[in-house]
Amino acid sequence: MTPPDLNLLHLLDVLLTEGSVVRAGKRLRLSPSAMSRALARLRAVTGDQLLVRAGRGLVPTPRAIAMKRQVHDLVEEAHMLLRPADRLELATLKRTFTLRTSDGFAETFGPRLITQVQQEAPGVQLRFVRKLDKDSEGLRDGTIDLETGVVSGTSGPEVRAQALFVDRYVGVARGGHPLSRGEVTPAAYAAWNHVVAWRPGLNLLGVDEVMERLGLSRHVMTSVDGFSAALALARESDLIATVPALHTAALREGMFTFPIPLPIPDFTISLLWHPRLDGDPAHRWLRDCVQRACRR
Repeated sequence: MTPPDLNLLHLLDVLLTEGSVVRAGKRLRLSPSAMSRALARLRAVTGDQLLVRAGRGLVPTPRAIAMKRQVHDLVEEAHMLLRPADRLELATLKRTFTLRTSDGFAETFGPRLITQVQQEAPGVQLRFVRKLDKDSEGLRDGTIDLETGVVSGTSGPEVRAQALFVDRYVGVARGGHPLSRGEVTPAAYAAWNHVVAWRPGLNLLGVDEVMERLGLSRHVMTSVDGFSAALALARESDLIATVPALHTAALREGMFTFPIPLPIPDFTISLLWHPRLDGDPAHRWLRDCVQRACRR
C-alpha cells in the first residue's frame, strides 16, 4: 500500500480554512492552476469533492466540515513537533546525567566540570561511572549519557564522537626515587620493577613491543585494573608506573614524572554519545560543559 503524501494535509488545511482556491493559492504562493491540481489530488485521495461550486464561490461538503478541525489540529501538532526546541532554562533544569569516564578523568576534570554545572544549572546532578571496558552498549540503551575514551572499532558506527584533548603516556615514580637523580634512559626505565594498569581492552600503545625492538625488557612486578591504583602503589614503593599525563594530573602531585624514553605515540581522548541525543538542548549544554572543562 502506497503511504499517503502528508504534504497534502497542509494543503487541505489551507483550502478548508480559506474556502477558496484563489485565496489558498495566494497564501501558499501557488498559482491558481497549481492549487486546482492540488485540490484534484485531494479529491482523489479522500474520495470526496471537499469543496463544491455554489454560485460564484465554493462551499465545503459535509465530509470537509467534519474533518476541518481534525486536519487543522494535525497540522498544528506537526509544526509543534518539528519546530526547534524551546530555549533551555538552566536555572530550573532538573536532570541527572550519567558519565562513563576513563580512569582518572573524574579526578582531574571532574572538579572543573562540577563547578561549571553548579554555577549554571544547580538542579542538575552528575553521576560518574568508571569505564572498565570499551563496550558502548550503555550509550545505545540509554543508561549512559556521555562517555570518554579513545575511539575504536568497538565503539559502534552509530556513536557520535568529538575530540576533547590529546594525551600521552608518562612514567611516574615516588618523590625522591633514584630515577629522579639523572637522565632517564631506556635502559634505566627498563631496569626498575613496574606496576601496570591492565584490563581487557586497555591498550598501552605497545610499550613492551617497542622495548623489545630496542633489545630491552621490563619486569612487571604487579598489575592493577586502573591508573589510580598503579599510582597509589608507585607512590609508596620503588615501582615505576606508566600512565596518561592529562588524565592523572590531579593524582601525581608530589611524585616524579618523566617522559617515557621510547617512541610512544600520543592519543586522542574523545567525548562519545548516541545520535538520538544530538538535538537534546540539555545534552548539548552538558557536552559544551565537558569541552570547556577539558580546555581549561
